[in-house]
Amino acid sequence: MRIDVLDYYTKEDWKRIKAEAARHETPFLVVDLGIVKHKYEELKELFPFAKVYYAVKANPAVEVLELLRDLGSNFDIASRYELDRVLSLGIDPARMSYGNTIKKATDIAYFHSKGVNLFATDSEGDLRNIAKEAPGARVFFRILTEGGETADWPLSRKFGCHPDMAIDLVMLARELGLKPCGISFHVGSQQRDIGAWDSAIAKVRYIFDYLEGEGLKLSLINMGGGFPANYISKTNEMTTYADEISRYLEEDFGNDFPEIILEPGRSLVGESGVLVSEVVLISQKSSMGVDKWLYLDTGKFNGLIETWDESIKYPLYCEARGEPTEDFIIAGPTCDSQDVMYEYFRNPLPAYIKTGDRVYWLTTGAYTSSYSSKEFNGFPPIPVYYINPQTPQQ
Repeated sequence: MRIDVLDYYTKEDWKRIKAEAARHETPFLVVDLGIVKHKYEELKELFPFAKVYYAVKANPAVEVLELLRDLGSNFDIASRYELDRVLSLGIDPARMSYGNTIKKATDIAYFHSKGVNLFATDSEGDLRNIAKEAPGARVFFRILTEGGETADWPLSRKFGCHPDMAIDLVMLARELGLKPCGISFHVGSQQRDIGAWDSAIAKVRYIFDYLEGEGLKLSLINMGGGFPANYISKTNEMTTYADEISRYLEEDFGNDFPEIILEPGRSLVGESGVLVSEVVLISQKSSMGVDKWLYLDTGKFNGLIETWDESIKYPLYCEARGEPTEDFIIAGPTCDSQDVMYEYFRNPLPAYIKTGDRVYWLTTGAYTSSYSSKEFNGFPPIPVYYINPQTPQQ
């Protein structure tokens, strides 16, 4: 069955995106800032008790950062380069955290010199670097969580530590003159199993209780990101996530929550983007072959890296008319054999699609332009065009 764009965008939003797309040569990305604004306001309404720290890595465009700055967002920063960009927009460093647990001592010193005073950690070596280069800083400790098998883009193996180690690190932080303030976790990007938050919050409660018995009271829970965007696999509404996660917090902490931080990325900007590509070639590998290959002018190395292992399954739309649909192996334009987006997962497209037709990749506002290579095979980074709700329709 073909994708219906109205399952993903309103008629007004789609008309605005299509009008902008008609002005440009493929490939490119269109981002509707009105959708980003709506997603942010929805999150604040559903989690009124939480502070939002936008994960800049999801889409670090100045246009997105300025919008979220003006809406009152805080910012989760992953590198000194992101920091410089956010600072250049006049944003107070008190609205930022250094959320990457893998960082050089010189970068810690740089963040501290710029006024950032909230750092993530998950290891003794990193903690000692923070104590040396950012004395007196507030620190939160990232723990390992379950849920990797139910997230489309798991994160837990590389980041975080066992809760018992986190306890030891909190105690050490106090000895080193730092201000241990809380615990963080991330249940995995594009997490559809809401229960993953339940088990993570229960671990945090255990750590809070143990440390309070040692005379150290924590005051912050950073719940990271993980809220999903709307791809091929449907998800619960954000209201369901909010209701259930609020209930988990109440069950473990009563009505007196600690300070709560959310670090959304994909859920804020994912649905705002549409990547527009063009069919370069359709071919078969043998005269008797049953598989058809469809090659596009964009691929893994210029915007679609999250199709690696077919993890993220983007909805594809093509205006070519007629039924039936047909399954294609979908690949990019480069001379790399890994540049195949979908071989086993088949995304139905019109059987009569032809060279020159446009294929629209829906929900591509997150981790596309920021992942795009600089010059692989000579292809430039994918251009991005930002539109506002007030942009005239043509």
